[in-house]
Amino acid sequence: MKHPIPRLDPVLLEPKRLQICGALAVVDELEFGTLRDLLGVADSVLSKHLKTLDEAGCVALRKQRGSTGRPRTWIGLSTSGRRVLQGHVAELRRLAGDLGTELPSDPAAGNPVVSST
Repeated sequence: MKHPIPRLDPVLLEPKRLQICGALAVVDELEFGTLRDLLGVADSVLSKHLKTLDEAGCVALRKQRGSTGRPRTWIGLSTSGRRVLQGHVAELRRLAGDLGTELPSDPAAGNPVVSST
Protein backbone atom coordinates (compact mmCIF):
# COMPACT_ATOMS: atom_id res chain seq x y z
CA MET A 1 0.00 0.00 0.00
CA LYS A 2 1.45 3.33 -1.04
CA HIS A 3 1.08 6.17 1.45
CA PRO A 4 0.75 9.74 0.23
CA ILE A 5 3.44 12.18 1.27
CA PRO A 6 2.39 14.05 4.44
CA ARG A 7 1.19 17.57 3.75
CA LEU A 8 2.16 19.23 7.00
CA ASP A 9 2.75 22.96 6.98
CA PRO A 10 6.49 23.66 7.43
CA VAL A 11 5.84 26.76 9.55
CA LEU A 12 3.83 24.75 12.07
CA LEU A 13 6.31 21.89 12.32
CA GLU A 14 8.06 23.86 15.09
CA PRO A 15 6.16 22.87 18.26
CA LYS A 16 6.06 26.36 19.82
CA ARG A 17 4.54 27.84 16.65
CA LEU A 18 1.92 25.11 16.65
CA GLN A 19 1.21 25.90 20.32
CA ILE A 20 0.91 29.61 19.53
CA CYS A 21 -1.61 28.96 16.76
CA GLY A 22 -3.51 26.50 18.93
CA ALA A 23 -3.77 29.05 21.74
CA LEU A 24 -4.92 31.76 19.33
CA ALA A 25 -7.49 29.48 17.66
CA VAL A 26 -9.82 29.62 20.65
CA VAL A 27 -9.77 33.39 21.24
CA ASP A 28 -10.09 36.55 19.16
CA GLU A 29 -6.78 37.96 20.39
CA LEU A 30 -4.23 37.57 23.16
CA GLU A 31 -1.96 40.24 24.56
CA PHE A 32 1.76 39.50 24.07
CA GLY A 33 2.47 39.10 27.80
CA THR A 34 -0.49 36.80 28.30
CA LEU A 35 0.58 34.58 25.40
CA ARG A 36 4.20 34.59 26.63
CA ASP A 37 3.13 33.51 30.11
CA LEU A 38 0.74 30.88 28.75
CA LEU A 39 3.56 29.32 26.71
CA GLY A 40 6.19 29.78 29.41
CA VAL A 41 8.75 31.33 27.07
CA ALA A 42 10.95 34.43 27.09
CA ASP A 43 9.94 37.60 25.23
CA SER A 44 12.68 37.01 22.66
CA VAL A 45 11.50 33.45 21.94
CA LEU A 46 7.90 34.54 21.44
CA SER A 47 8.98 37.51 19.30
CA LYS A 48 11.03 35.26 17.04
CA HIS A 49 8.16 32.82 16.51
CA LEU A 50 5.63 35.62 15.98
CA LYS A 51 7.88 37.15 13.33
CA THR A 52 7.95 33.84 11.45
CA LEU A 53 4.18 33.40 11.79
CA ASP A 54 3.59 37.01 10.71
CA GLU A 55 5.81 36.62 7.64
CA ALA A 56 3.84 33.47 6.73
CA GLY A 57 0.56 35.38 7.09
CA CYS A 58 -0.64 33.20 9.96
CA VAL A 59 -1.11 35.91 12.58
CA ALA A 60 -2.34 39.48 12.74
CA LEU A 61 -0.44 41.81 15.07
CA ARG A 62 -2.01 44.95 16.49
CA LYS A 63 -0.26 47.57 18.61
CA GLN A 64 -2.24 49.67 21.07
CA ARG A 65 -1.19 52.06 23.82
CA GLY A 66 -2.12 50.81 27.25
CA SER A 67 -3.36 52.92 30.16
CA THR A 68 0.25 53.65 31.14
CA GLY A 69 1.05 54.86 27.63
CA ARG A 70 3.24 51.86 26.89
CA PRO A 71 2.48 50.07 23.64
CA ARG A 72 0.91 46.65 23.96
CA THR A 73 0.90 44.07 21.20
CA TRP A 74 -2.20 42.03 20.54
CA ILE A 75 -1.97 38.85 18.49
CA GLY A 76 -4.75 37.08 16.65
CA LEU A 77 -4.86 34.15 14.28
CA SER A 78 -5.49 35.42 10.75
CA THR A 79 -8.05 33.85 8.42
CA SER A 80 -5.17 32.33 6.48
CA GLY A 81 -3.56 31.14 9.70
CA ARG A 82 -6.79 29.45 10.75
CA ARG A 83 -6.91 27.58 7.41
CA VAL A 84 -3.24 26.58 7.74
CA LEU A 85 -3.80 25.33 11.30
CA GLN A 86 -6.93 23.39 10.34
CA GLY A 87 -5.13 21.75 7.41
CA HIS A 88 -2.10 20.92 9.54
CA VAL A 89 -4.21 19.37 12.30
CA ALA A 90 -6.30 17.43 9.76
CA GLU A 91 -3.11 15.99 8.28
CA LEU A 92 -1.80 15.05 11.74
CA ARG A 93 -5.09 13.27 12.42
CA ARG A 94 -4.89 11.47 9.08
CA LEU A 95 -1.34 10.34 9.80
CA ALA A 96 -2.26 9.21 13.31
CA GLY A 97 -5.23 7.28 11.90
CA ASP A 98 -2.96 5.59 9.36
CA LEU A 99 -0.83 4.27 12.21
CA GLY A 100 -3.72 2.25 13.55
CA THR A 101 -3.92 1.25 17.16
CA GLU A 102 -0.52 -0.44 17.42
CA LEU A 103 2.90 0.50 16.15
CA PRO A 104 5.21 -2.29 15.05
CA SER A 105 7.90 -2.73 17.66
CA ASP A 106 11.46 -3.94 17.72
CA PRO A 107 11.30 -6.91 20.10
CA ALA A 108 15.02 -6.67 20.89
CA ALA A 109 14.83 -3.06 22.04
CA GLY A 110 11.25 -2.98 23.25
CA ASN A 111 10.78 0.30 21.37
CA PRO A 112 8.74 1.24 18.32
CA VAL A 113 10.61 0.89 15.05
CA VAL A 114 11.63 4.25 13.62
CA SER A 115 12.79 4.36 10.05
CA SER A 116 15.66 6.69 9.21
CA THR A 117 14.53 6.98 5.60
